[in-house]
Amino acid sequence: MALDQSFIGRSYPPSSTYEVGREKIREFADAIGDDSPLYRDPEAARAAGYPDVIAPPTFLTVINLAAINVIANDPELGLDYSRMVHGDQSFHHERPVHAGDRLRLTTFVDDIMTRAGNDFLTVRAEIADADGAIVCTTKAQLVVRGEA
Repeated sequence: MALDQSFIGRSYPPSSTYEVGREKIREFADAIGDDSPLYRDPEAARAAGYPDVIAPPTFLTVINLAAINVIANDPELGLDYSRMVHGDQSFHHERPVHAGDRLRLTTFVDDIMTRAGNDFLTVRAEIADADGAIVCTTKAQLVVRGEA
Protein backbone atom coordinates (compact mmCIF):
# COMPACT_ATOMS: atom_id res chain seq x y z
CA MET A 1 0.00 0.00 0.00
CA ALA A 2 1.45 3.36 -1.04
CA LEU A 3 1.96 6.11 1.50
CA ASP A 4 -0.73 8.78 1.66
CA GLN A 5 0.50 11.69 -0.51
CA SER A 6 -1.75 14.13 1.35
CA PHE A 7 0.83 14.06 4.18
CA ILE A 8 3.25 16.14 2.07
CA GLY A 9 3.47 19.57 3.70
CA ARG A 10 2.11 18.51 7.08
CA SER A 11 3.83 19.81 10.16
CA TYR A 12 3.93 18.45 13.66
CA PRO A 13 4.41 21.09 16.37
CA PRO A 14 6.61 20.54 19.42
CA SER A 15 5.01 18.27 21.98
CA SER A 16 7.59 18.77 24.71
CA THR A 17 10.88 20.42 25.59
CA TYR A 18 14.11 18.46 25.82
CA GLU A 19 16.70 19.74 28.28
CA VAL A 20 20.20 18.76 27.22
CA GLY A 21 22.21 17.42 30.15
CA ARG A 22 25.93 16.87 30.61
CA GLU A 23 25.40 13.22 31.48
CA LYS A 24 23.35 12.54 28.34
CA ILE A 25 26.07 14.17 26.23
CA ARG A 26 28.74 12.06 27.94
CA GLU A 27 26.69 8.87 27.47
CA PHE A 28 26.23 9.63 23.78
CA ALA A 29 29.94 10.41 23.32
CA ASP A 30 30.75 7.10 25.05
CA ALA A 31 28.34 5.25 22.77
CA ILE A 32 30.00 6.61 19.63
CA GLY A 33 33.51 6.19 21.03
CA ASP A 34 34.48 9.88 21.00
CA ASP A 35 36.58 10.95 23.97
CA SER A 36 36.79 14.67 23.10
CA PRO A 37 37.09 16.78 26.26
CA LEU A 38 34.60 19.24 24.70
CA TYR A 39 31.91 16.60 25.33
CA ARG A 40 33.01 15.87 28.92
CA ASP A 41 34.87 18.73 30.58
CA PRO A 42 33.05 22.03 31.18
CA GLU A 43 36.36 23.89 31.64
CA ALA A 44 37.73 22.59 28.33
CA ALA A 45 34.49 23.61 26.61
CA ARG A 46 34.60 27.10 28.15
CA ALA A 47 38.26 27.47 27.14
CA ALA A 48 37.14 26.70 23.57
CA GLY A 49 34.49 29.45 23.77
CA TYR A 50 31.38 27.44 24.62
CA PRO A 51 29.08 28.07 27.61
CA ASP A 52 29.24 24.41 28.70
CA VAL A 53 30.09 20.99 27.28
CA ILE A 54 28.88 20.60 23.71
CA ALA A 55 27.18 17.63 22.14
CA PRO A 56 28.56 15.57 19.25
CA PRO A 57 26.99 16.65 15.94
CA THR A 58 24.72 13.58 15.71
CA PHE A 59 23.49 13.84 19.32
CA LEU A 60 20.19 15.32 18.15
CA THR A 61 19.23 11.88 16.85
CA VAL A 62 18.16 11.31 20.47
CA ILE A 63 15.21 13.67 20.12
CA ASN A 64 14.80 13.50 16.35
CA LEU A 65 13.98 9.79 16.29
CA ALA A 66 10.99 10.19 18.60
CA ALA A 67 9.56 12.92 16.36
CA ILE A 68 10.05 10.82 13.23
CA ASN A 69 8.27 7.92 14.94
CA VAL A 70 5.22 10.12 15.60
CA ILE A 71 4.86 10.52 11.82
CA ALA A 72 5.79 6.93 10.94
CA ASN A 73 3.29 5.53 13.44
CA ASP A 74 0.38 7.66 12.23
CA PRO A 75 -2.03 5.00 10.94
CA GLU A 76 -3.44 7.35 8.31
CA LEU A 77 -0.03 7.55 6.58
CA GLY A 78 -0.17 3.84 5.77
CA LEU A 79 3.44 3.06 6.63
CA ASP A 80 4.29 -0.55 7.48
CA TYR A 81 7.03 0.00 10.07
CA SER A 82 8.26 -3.57 9.67
CA ARG A 83 9.20 -2.75 6.06
CA MET A 84 10.92 0.56 6.82
CA VAL A 85 14.66 1.19 6.70
CA HIS A 86 16.59 4.39 7.33
CA GLY A 87 17.88 5.65 3.99
CA ASP A 88 19.67 8.92 4.75
CA GLN A 89 20.21 11.48 7.49
CA SER A 90 21.71 14.96 7.47
CA PHE A 91 22.25 17.72 10.03
CA HIS A 92 22.68 21.43 9.32
CA HIS A 93 23.90 23.07 12.53
CA GLU A 94 23.57 26.78 13.18
CA ARG A 95 25.58 26.34 16.38
CA PRO A 96 26.68 23.47 18.62
CA VAL A 97 24.17 22.11 21.10
CA HIS A 98 25.41 22.45 24.67
CA ALA A 99 24.42 21.29 28.13
CA GLY A 100 21.61 23.46 29.45
CA ASP A 101 19.94 23.97 26.06
CA ARG A 102 16.16 23.59 26.19
CA LEU A 103 15.16 22.35 22.74
CA ARG A 104 11.83 22.10 20.93
CA LEU A 105 11.40 20.25 17.69
CA THR A 106 8.94 20.92 14.87
CA THR A 107 8.74 18.18 12.23
CA PHE A 108 7.63 18.46 8.60
CA VAL A 109 6.81 15.92 5.90
CA ASP A 110 8.72 17.37 2.95
CA ASP A 111 8.15 14.68 0.36
CA ILE A 112 6.71 11.26 -0.38
CA MET A 113 7.60 9.50 -3.61
CA THR A 114 7.58 6.01 -5.06
CA ARG A 115 10.43 4.46 -7.03
CA ALA A 116 10.79 0.89 -8.17
CA GLY A 117 7.96 -0.20 -5.88
CA ASN A 118 9.47 1.42 -2.77
CA ASP A 119 8.10 4.47 -0.95
CA PHE A 120 10.47 7.24 0.13
CA LEU A 121 9.42 9.52 2.96
CA THR A 122 11.46 12.70 3.54
CA VAL A 123 11.07 14.26 6.98
CA ARG A 124 12.64 17.54 8.14
CA ALA A 125 12.94 18.74 11.72
CA GLU A 126 13.68 22.25 12.89
CA ILE A 127 15.20 22.19 16.35
CA ALA A 128 14.98 25.49 18.21
CA ASP A 129 16.29 26.72 21.54
CA ALA A 130 14.27 28.38 24.33
CA ASP A 131 14.48 31.73 22.50
CA GLY A 132 13.03 30.20 19.33
CA ALA A 133 16.33 30.38 17.41
CA ILE A 134 16.99 27.44 15.11
CA VAL A 135 19.91 25.41 16.43
CA CYS A 136 19.82 22.64 13.83
CA THR A 137 17.77 21.44 10.88
CA THR A 138 17.76 17.71 10.28
CA LYS A 139 16.57 15.73 7.29
CA ALA A 140 15.84 12.04 7.21
CA GLN A 141 14.79 9.86 4.33
CA LEU A 142 12.95 6.69 5.23
CA VAL A 143 12.49 3.90 2.72
CA VAL A 144 9.48 1.61 2.93
CA ARG A 145 10.32 -1.47 0.92
CA GLY A 146 7.72 -2.73 -1.48
CA GLU A 147 6.10 -6.09 -1.03
CA ALA A 148 7.43 -7.66 -4.23
